[in-house]
Amino acid sequence: MAFSQRKIHLGVSFSSLAALVLGLAACTPQTASTPPQGATGNSPAAPASAPGGAASINGAGASAPNLLYQRWFQEYNRKNPGVQISYDSVGSGAGVKRFLDQTVDFAATDDPLKDEDRAKLPGDRGKAVQIPSTGLFIVMAYNAPGLTDLKLTREAFCGIVDGSIKSWDDPKIKANNPAAPSQPLTFVHRSDGSGTTAIFTNHITKACPNWKGGSGKTVEWPTGTGAKGNEGVTAQIQQTAGAIGYTEYSFSKQNNLPTASLQNKSGAFIAPTPESASKALDGVSVPDNFVVKVPDPEGKDSYPIVSLTYLLLYENPKDPAKAKAFNEFMKWAYGDGKAFATELGYLPLPESISTKAASALDTIKVAAK
Repeated sequence: MAFSQRKIHLGVSFSSLAALVLGLAACTPQTASTPPQGATGNSPAAPASAPGGAASINGAGASAPNLLYQRWFQEYNRKNPGVQISYDSVGSGAGVKRFLDQTVDFAATDDPLKDEDRAKLPGDRGKAVQIPSTGLFIVMAYNAPGLTDLKLTREAFCGIVDGSIKSWDDPKIKANNPAAPSQPLTFVHRSDGSGTTAIFTNHITKACPNWKGGSGKTVEWPTGTGAKGNEGVTAQIQQTAGAIGYTEYSFSKQNNLPTASLQNKSGAFIAPTPESASKALDGVSVPDNFVVKVPDPEGKDSYPIVSLTYLLLYENPKDPAKAKAFNEFMKWAYGDGKAFATELGYLPLPESISTKAASALDTIKVAAK
């Protein structure tokens, strides 16, 4: 079995995700389009809870899964008009802060919660419950006129992020991309505390021997220009000829931005697709806290920058009725909601992991009725 059973007695292979992606795509419901780029899901104020099971729930955090979350909230509200969920796409760092400050009902982060942050949660909220929502992968999107099918060796990739490559016709790029233009290269990175940055820099620390910037939600970039959120990075790349930067795959897909094939650990150039991304998670052991990190996957067909993304919930919520409504939403997301994850280019969780996550939801103290 691909997933180790040593930690959670749960064997599951992410290699099955490719088949799941293709299978679900064929039966994806035809629905209204995703909210425009940059939408946060904010809605007019409504009572926190109301008779008859109505609830207005608010969350904030990671921008990488924002497109999926907005779609999920929209579709669920159509089926359950009394449940209104809003979400601010403010980045993982800000989401964790709001979670600890208790100004949200839930938060989202691409970078798993640190022990020191868990310790900051007030005791009357109980433990922080961290569950995965979906899988995602980070791409190098670019805007270089006349250049298609960009292939980046590790040397070229590392040169872009450390600032040693300053032009598209640098020999390290030109060797595998004869059409690379003679044009200045601008690296676009996140300016805010970002789980996407944490995933990206976890890979850099493994792939780039000379990288000195470390890893985490914020790092001191030696080059480039910053933008807020995956939305901001995507917009900056679109608006800047010669730009290249990292963003979550669904944002490049939605905005029709070309993306680079990256050289993986085995030396193969791998195009970013849900199928190649799912292979990066094949064979990974999933512990009880669901923290999965594959900074440089071994598989010869694996895309190299892949992760799970997480939701943060309170074991002892302030409003048990809202917590119950959100738990019911998440169980829908793990079932019918998988089709929308596939449609948008995310990686739906295998049933064995989503079942385990649904069980974790049952540890939250929610309203009895």
